[in-house]
Amino acid sequence: MERGFWLAWSQIPGIGPVLLKRLYLHFGQLSVAWNAPAGELAEVEGIGHHSAIAIAAERTTLHPLDLLETHERQNPHFVTPSDPHYPQLLFEIPDPPPVLYYRGQITLLQDLDAVAAIALVGTRHPSEYGKRWTRKLSSTLAKSGFVILSGLADGIDGEAHRSCLDAGGTTIAVLGTGVDLVYPWKNRQLYNQILETGLAISEYPAGTQPDRTHFPRRNRIVAGLSRAVLVIEAPKKSGALITAHLANDYGRDIYALPGSLDNSKSEGCLALLSKGAQMILGETELLEMLGTLPKLDQSNSSEMQLSLLDLSHELSQVLQAILSITQHHSSAPFDAIVEQTKLETPSVSSALLQLELLGLIKQLPGMSYCNV
Repeated sequence: MERGFWLAWSQIPGIGPVLLKRLYLHFGQLSVAWNAPAGELAEVEGIGHHSAIAIAAERTTLHPLDLLETHERQNPHFVTPSDPHYPQLLFEIPDPPPVLYYRGQITLLQDLDAVAAIALVGTRHPSEYGKRWTRKLSSTLAKSGFVILSGLADGIDGEAHRSCLDAGGTTIAVLGTGVDLVYPWKNRQLYNQILETGLAISEYPAGTQPDRTHFPRRNRIVAGLSRAVLVIEAPKKSGALITAHLANDYGRDIYALPGSLDNSKSEGCLALLSKGAQMILGETELLEMLGTLPKLDQSNSSEMQLSLLDLSHELSQVLQAILSITQHHSSAPFDAIVEQTKLETPSVSSALLQLELLGLIKQLPGMSYCNV
């Protein structure tokens, strides 16, 4: 199973999420990468000759399927990019987590490719103004059908989750601990309420304790899963600003609540606004601006009925090969696509991933593909 190889590769020292995604894009499947000689590993950007030798040696100490069996007993609830519930939106970022652990309603993750999630983030010590506007905005967004994302921390995060639930909405908490731990502990009741209709996720396995390095890392997941990030109140040095900057890098929309120059908790928001973030001027105005977000679920839209002329030459070649092969067979094997296109294997792998993200093809078991 491919998920075993995602898990195994994540255990190799020196292989972080960035290199892991590059390995996938280069080889098409991590099971293929697992059996590749050191010379082929060295062809991947970021892996030099000496690193490739060390990685190849480290692989011999792990057995992916045995590792998967053990891990599923200890952490039964997790998804990898090879699983259907892993959202494509998150996989698009440069460093998607190779493993996501969860508790709650896992179908919400896959739904994020169709239903927009909005992140509300901010200081752990908000003013009454910040709390009030968090409650207003979270409630309004929840009633309008948006999923509310936050990090279950004190302050703005907690207010966002509670207000969403009070409005009958759906919320997802991204944790910096294992999903079996609640941090801070005083939010345990809120955590249990979230699990009834929502979801808690983390890239850290069960039992992982709070660590100050985990929380900035989890911010990229908040940014990656969201379509827009709302910064309510944030001082100059704030984890919320890390989330906003990451979201900007990922092409997400950034909104900030204007505040008083006399309030140090508004300094981060004012800095974002000075750099081009959208200003939150009210609930109605925010909904109007969010209404311009492009739809992700376009599988049934005429816009997705792309002609071969709409695609790059490389994508067009790969898609033509799949269409040609599937006229006579139920699916097109990876090797057959490479042979028919005469393209390099990494180019075919990259093109296949892009076509999957466009919703034009889907991957089948056995490294085969068919058109949608």
